[in-house]
Amino acid sequence: MNYDLIVIGSGPGGYVSAIRASQLGMKCLVIERSELGGICLNWGCIPTKSLLKSAQIFDYINNATEYGINIDGQILPDFEAMVRRSREIAANMNKGVQYLFKKNKIEVVEGTGKLIADRKVEVTKHDGTTEIHEAPYILIATGASSRQLPNLMQDGEKIIGYRKALTLDKKPENMIVVGSGAIGSEFAYFYNTIGTKVTLVEYLDNVVPLEDEEVSKQLGRSFKKAGITVMTGTEVVSADTSGDKIKAVLKSKKGEQLLETDIILSAVGITPNIENIGLRSSGVEIENGKIKVDKYYSTSVSGIYAIGDIVAGQALAHVASAEGIVCVEKIAGLNPQPLDYGNIPACTYTSPEVASVGMTEKAAIENGYKLKIGKFPFTASGKATAAGHRDGFVKLIFDEKTDLLLGAHLIGANVTEMIGELVTARKMNATAQDLISAVHPHPTMSEAIMEAAAAANSEAIHI
Repeated sequence: MNYDLIVIGSGPGGYVSAIRASQLGMKCLVIERSELGGICLNWGCIPTKSLLKSAQIFDYINNATEYGINIDGQILPDFEAMVRRSREIAANMNKGVQYLFKKNKIEVVEGTGKLIADRKVEVTKHDGTTEIHEAPYILIATGASSRQLPNLMQDGEKIIGYRKALTLDKKPENMIVVGSGAIGSEFAYFYNTIGTKVTLVEYLDNVVPLEDEEVSKQLGRSFKKAGITVMTGTEVVSADTSGDKIKAVLKSKKGEQLLETDIILSAVGITPNIENIGLRSSGVEIENGKIKVDKYYSTSVSGIYAIGDIVAGQALAHVASAEGIVCVEKIAGLNPQPLDYGNIPACTYTSPEVASVGMTEKAAIENGYKLKIGKFPFTASGKATAAGHRDGFVKLIFDEKTDLLLGAHLIGANVTEMIGELVTARKMNATAQDLISAVHPHPTMSEAIMEAAAAANSEAIHI
C-alpha cells in the first residue's frame, strides 16, 4: 500500500498531524505501539482531570455548609470509583480518536516503529512479526516517558510514576510527591483532598518553579492552607523500600531528616522516547537529548520530521498538536506561520488553578524592558466571592514604552479557562488600553483581566 505520510505515535501530536494530513489529501498511516491517543489521552491530561474533578466535588461537599447546604451523614471518598471513572473517560476518548481515524480514512498498524533506510519504517507487531512500510514523508511523534532519578528508581509498587498514580489499588495513607511541576502539584492536590497525608518536595525555592514568582509563592501558601506539607529547597537523597514503610532521607539547607511514607511519587519531568527507533542509523541528528529540527520540524534527513516532546520546546500536548499542524501543512505545500514559542500557555489544574503565557516579571526585566505591572486580587471580585473562591489574582506585565502585553500570570479558580483571551491578546499585539476598553461581562472572573490592565495604568475601579 502506498502512503504519502507515515506517523510514528498517535498522541496529541501524532493523531492531530494524521487528521490534518488527511484533510489536505494525504494518504496516512499511523503506527502506534499502545493505545490511540497516546499518554496524554490515556494516561495523562484526560484521566488526571477526571480525578481532579472528583477531588473538587468531594471538597465542595465537605464545605457545603459554606453555601447554605446541610448534608447529614458521613461523606467518604470512594477511591476505587474515582479511578474507575477516570479509566472509563480515557476509554471513551480513545474511542473518539478511533472514530476520527475512521472518518478521515487513516490506517493504523499496531506495533513499534523503527526507521530504516530509504524512508522506510519497520514495524514490530505485538506477536513478534515484522512488516515494512514506506512513504515520501515520515513524521516521528513518539512522545516521552516519566524521568527516572538514579536514587529514586521506580519499582511500580512503592516508588511510582504518574501512570501508576492513576491506578493505585487503594488510597495511600501517606505520600511523598517529588517535584512540584504541573504533574506533581496536581497529584499532590488530588491525594491531599481525598485524605492522603501529602508531603510535596521541590528541589528549587518555590513550587511550580517555572511560573512567575508571585504565583509560585501564592500556590505554596494555598497548598499549606489546604494541609499539604510543602518542602522547597529540598531533595530526596535516598529511599529504603525494604520494609513495610519507605524510609526516605530528605536534605535541605537545615540538614537531613527521615520521613516514613507508604508511596513516593516521582514527578521530576520526562524523558524523550528517542531510543531504539533507528535515529542514529538513519542519520537523524540529536542535540541536547532531543531530535534537532528546523522551524517546520524537518530533521537533518530529508523527508523525516519530528514534533512534540522529542524536539526542543515546551513539552505540552497543545504544543505537540500545533507543531503537527504546522509540519503537515508545510509538507502539503502550504505556507504556515511558524509557531511562536513565546506565546504558549501553560496550565496547572490544582486548586487554585495556575495559568500563564509570555514573560515572567523576572524574565522581562532581564530582557531589558521597563515595566508596567497591574494586579487584581480575586478577593475584590464579586463573582469569585460569590463562588467561594477568593484565593489568587491576575497579574499582567506590560512594556511601559509600547503598552504591549508581555506576560500574563493568573492563579485562581477557573483561570485555565481564562488564559486563552490573553494568548489571543498577545498574538494580536494588544495593549493595556485594548484590554481596558474591551467590555468584560459582569459578574465574571474574567473581569479581573480588565481590572488588572487598568491597574497597570492606574485606572482600576475596584481596588
